[in-house]
Amino acid sequence: MSVATNRESIKNTVKAAADIAQVIGEVVELKRAGNRLAGLCPFHNEKTPSFSVNSQGQFFHCFGCGEHGDVFAFVMKYHRMDFPEALKFLAQKYGIELAERQLTEAEKLQLRRREALYEANEAAAIVYQQCLRHPKLGKVARTYLEQRGVPDEVAERYRLGCAPDPEQAGWSWLADQLLAKGLSRETLVLAGLAVGKERGGHYDRFRSRVMFPLADMTGRVVAFGGRILGDGKPKYLNSPESSIFEKSRLLFGLHPHREAIRRQRRALVVEGNFDLLSLAVHGIDNAVAPLGTALTREHIRALRGYGDEAVLLFDADAAGLKAAMRSIPHFLAEQVEGRVALLPAGHDPDSYVRAEGPEAIAALVAAARPLAEFAFDALVRTHGLTLTGKNKIVAELKELIKESTQPEQRALMVAHFSEKLGVSPGYFQSSPPAGRLLPPRNETPAVEGLARLPAQERHLIEFIILYPEYFDELLRAGLVDAVREPASRRLVDLMSRMGDTGARQPEQLLAHVADTDDRAYIVQVLTRGLPYETGQEQAREMCDVLVRWVRSTLHKQASAELQEEIRRAESLGNKGLLMELIGRKQEMEQKKKG
Repeated sequence: MSVATNRESIKNTVKAAADIAQVIGEVVELKRAGNRLAGLCPFHNEKTPSFSVNSQGQFFHCFGCGEHGDVFAFVMKYHRMDFPEALKFLAQKYGIELAERQLTEAEKLQLRRREALYEANEAAAIVYQQCLRHPKLGKVARTYLEQRGVPDEVAERYRLGCAPDPEQAGWSWLADQLLAKGLSRETLVLAGLAVGKERGGHYDRFRSRVMFPLADMTGRVVAFGGRILGDGKPKYLNSPESSIFEKSRLLFGLHPHREAIRRQRRALVVEGNFDLLSLAVHGIDNAVAPLGTALTREHIRALRGYGDEAVLLFDADAAGLKAAMRSIPHFLAEQVEGRVALLPAGHDPDSYVRAEGPEAIAALVAAARPLAEFAFDALVRTHGLTLTGKNKIVAELKELIKESTQPEQRALMVAHFSEKLGVSPGYFQSSPPAGRLLPPRNETPAVEGLARLPAQERHLIEFIILYPEYFDELLRAGLVDAVREPASRRLVDLMSRMGDTGARQPEQLLAHVADTDDRAYIVQVLTRGLPYETGQEQAREMCDVLVRWVRSTLHKQASAELQEEIRRAESLGNKGLLMELIGRKQEMEQKKKG
């Protein structure tokens, strides 16, 4: 067997073992829609689910942005892996031994480099943990954690560690240990664990710090955050970015808290690592924290796969207000429900939960205000409601409104803010009325095609879209003659010409539907499913019901046509034809009863 053939065999083995619904379901909330699963696309912002997963065919497709592919394609795009990494990741996940010799030399080299970074970070995490437990080297860090109210079990759960004081352990304490484990100096520098000297040699990047391992969504350690022990600067230091770490995409706590966020449908966003730890100590395990940066659009997109909303739990100082304001455009762009809960003056989440308990945090979250309302009130406090102040408020709100990708949402915000300010909605237009921001009330878009079908025919069409495997059976029952509406007949004719069941899968079907409204309707059907729960047994039963409906419809049509012929024969006085037609009708009724 050739290398290429053997490699393809390994790929197929892994693909056959990997459940695409399980892999995607770990990062995207999926709901049953016919014989497939649907959810919000993780690759573009949307409010209505257009992301579809076909468990039977083992592929995904987004009808909104067009992203599609198999389980390898998803892992590569979502986790930003190349193919060898995705192959190895899935093979390990499903217990398949993967021979490295199946990869090309270039792939092996790239994989080894990234794996070396993962290995270095994991080894460093273990060494830092051991240091925290060390009677001498970890004493200052343990005392600090105790003062911050972090018990040993929480330190273990989040794998906290310690980078010792160089006066005690030396300036290359960590690097020397990792080099002794066989890791290269180049890898340690690339991972940000060591800093190279101009004249040769190296020293540890992290010194005299409590260490926080940062994990990606596969659970692997990709970087570290370190909080200084003492009065040095910077107070917090993160690993530099690398090929496995981008701080604008990663949130501290998201991996360990993802299931809690999914259960509660809500994430709390705090500013500091110790804020998160203190909340966890008090049983609040759905918090995340950005890594010393402002909340980014990628952060919010990552949260979107786990919950319906995010509550920003920020300080009531100027920095907290500014951080909340900066995040508003990202929430609007990603269409994630965002609210703001400002803590009492002088408190951060850490101090507040320790002073008042988790019930006080719950009360703040329950009373959190929508981002748009928060923005408006903050602008009023800043600029006032004088004529000049209103002009400034309108100018800033226009920038926020522009970030929304939904016309309906923009129109609603314009109506809401213009009423609160007592100004005309026209003030929020970016330019003079070349295009209206708010449509006249008497303008309602006409709905054409499949969306206007009679109820029973619409149910049948939705069923064959979701369950094309039953199309041939319905065709044999007389489907072509049973549907009467032009849009239905077009779709049935198209599916007949497309041939076998595989060719009629929604992705192929959409490629052949010319009418824009019909395409939009099919996407809507695929992403919401039928208005009731259906498994394979229910689908089988529904097909039987529809077969009976098709046959009944054909009988009614034939009966109506025959009755019309009887009426014409009677009006012409043709008794011979009349008796023949009456006999045929009686025979038809007997067959129906039989």
